[in-house]
Amino acid sequence: MKYKKAIYFFSTFICIQFIYSQNNKKSEPLPYTIAYSSKGSGDGEIYLTDEDGKSKIRITDRPGNDGYVAWSPDGKRIACYAYHDGGNTWSIHTMNIDGTNRKRLTHAKNKWDSAPAWSPDGKKIAFARDYADKKGVWHYEIWIMNSDGSRQTQIKPLNGGGPCFTPDGRIVFHSEHKDKSNEISIADVDGNNIIQLTNNEAKELHPEVSPDGKQIVFMSDRDGNFEIYTMNIDGSNQKRLTHNDLDDWNPSWSPDGSQILYSSQDQERKANIYKINKDGSSVEKIIKNASGPSWLKTSKSI
Repeated sequence: MKYKKAIYFFSTFICIQFIYSQNNKKSEPLPYTIAYSSKGSGDGEIYLTDEDGKSKIRITDRPGNDGYVAWSPDGKRIACYAYHDGGNTWSIHTMNIDGTNRKRLTHAKNKWDSAPAWSPDGKKIAFARDYADKKGVWHYEIWIMNSDGSRQTQIKPLNGGGPCFTPDGRIVFHSEHKDKSNEISIADVDGNNIIQLTNNEAKELHPEVSPDGKQIVFMSDRDGNFEIYTMNIDGSNQKRLTHNDLDDWNPSWSPDGSQILYSSQDQERKANIYKINKDGSSVEKIIKNASGPSWLKTSKSI
């Protein structure tokens, strides 16, 4: 009898210790911290990988391209654009990071919705909409909606694309000009108080604000072909980071703001993803046959 009691108390002790350790276990780091697109399977599909590009998983599998990925602030969902109607219509989708619970949010036929960006609180998504009217005139608009797709509203004062949010909720974007040039600008979320940050007769696109809100990384062809540049949030201290005979595009900050991912062509015109320090040093190819990288900006696990 004493033996059975001893076994009972020992088993109870082990059970309690297990429950305690599970409840007090530290969160494991998120294994996948970079999202990107690749046409390795034919259509453009979305993949996740770690910061070294070693472990990879594909999360989409549908006809038509998926890409231009944006992580939600909590790291639990992503937004992307997707082709419909043979590529004549682009729409914004969201999904869990394993590809489940996919939802199509925009349905504007024969319009190109792209470049989704989550607000800092995860409640809103801004996106770009491009389309040609009946006269063949192209329009470049920026829209905002709730993250479930409701209350879709054009931010009418903003003419351009590539929206992204600052930590304090303003929008940085590339403005569209009649001379076909693009400049990086910043504005309030309602489109007021627009400030132009760059001033070149060039295409300056895809801005992304650093996690601390102090810098912007972007792509520009001001020196002949697209290269990666940084500047302060007020447009000062503009610096060229890459020096490539071919195009570099779609930069994305690391969570600590010390490194930048970007896409680049090789001599065979294939896209690859590179990592570079924010001072332009230590260029490293990390993912082959891939483009459109997006680096998760949170350390939270899921």
